[in-house]
Amino acid sequence: QVQLVESGGGLVQPRGSLRLSCAASGSIFSIGAMGWYRQAPGKERELVATITTGGSTNYADSVKGRFTISRDNAKNTVYLQMNSLKPEDTAVYYCHFNIRKNFGSLYSDYWGQGTQVTVSS
Repeated sequence: QVQLVESGGGLVQPRGSLRLSCAASGSIFSIGAMGWYRQAPGKERELVATITTGGSTNYADSVKGRFTISRDNAKNTVYLQMNSLKPEDTAVYYCHFNIRKNFGSLYSDYWGQGTQVTVSS
């Protein structure tokens, strides 16, 4: 089985910073794109940032210039550096990996358990 474990969430004041991490373990042949999503109470899950195997990144307009996504392929880990945090960033953040478990198999979606980020006001 494949497991994604997130860490780094917590309580932070406006204009503060947090760094989220998500590490995958288990039976993994290769990892494709990685990403971060978030879901606030009463709202649908939304894309925050993605990063491809080639390092191309994509960000939601609401976080551009403040958040940075990066990956460490040797550690099967994706990071989200969150700066200049705002109260509207408060949500549960989920990491997402496209993972191929065996040679010749298709990529499948895997999700972390979620980590709470709360920006106080």
